[in-house]
Amino acid sequence: MAQSTPETGNGPAGTGREVTVSAPAAAGTETVSNAIVRLTRLHRMVAGQLLRRIGLHPGQELVMMHLWELGPQRQTDLVRLMDSDAATMTRTVRRLEQAGFVRRRPSPTDKRAALIEPTAASHALRREVERIWSRLDDLVTAGLSPDERTAALPTLELLEQNLAQATAG
Repeated sequence: MAQSTPETGNGPAGTGREVTVSAPAAAGTETVSNAIVRLTRLHRMVAGQLLRRIGLHPGQELVMMHLWELGPQRQTDLVRLMDSDAATMTRTVRRLEQAGFVRRRPSPTDKRAALIEPTAASHALRREVERIWSRLDDLVTAGLSPDERTAALPTLELLEQNLAQATAG
């Protein structure tokens, strides 16, 4: 089995254990796809550890970033922005609302719709979310030279474009 071990030093939920993400041998140990799966799982795990400290779960910070940048949005617009589905967004908004980070208000232009807007409590988190994303980027790119960091982004963007084209066809 292929394994990936990050150097976060605090393991899952701060247990002090080293984090290891395994992939089945059938996935192929030397494939880009296998590496992406392992990297994605670890990225989400570390993001979750960092976000948990401020009361957010992975993905919720992205919804909040959109709301902070764009202002109040209809839930259907958040679904489109996040390339999500309605059920997932409903759960996410409900949890953010219960945590006091968003509120719903009637849309002034569409009586059937509600706008989701960030609360003052969420605005207090904005700088911390930005710090967390910066820290996450530092953890992901630790050990890379500035040139390697610069080169990594276009490669990842090309991989993303390849998959986006595959879903369109």
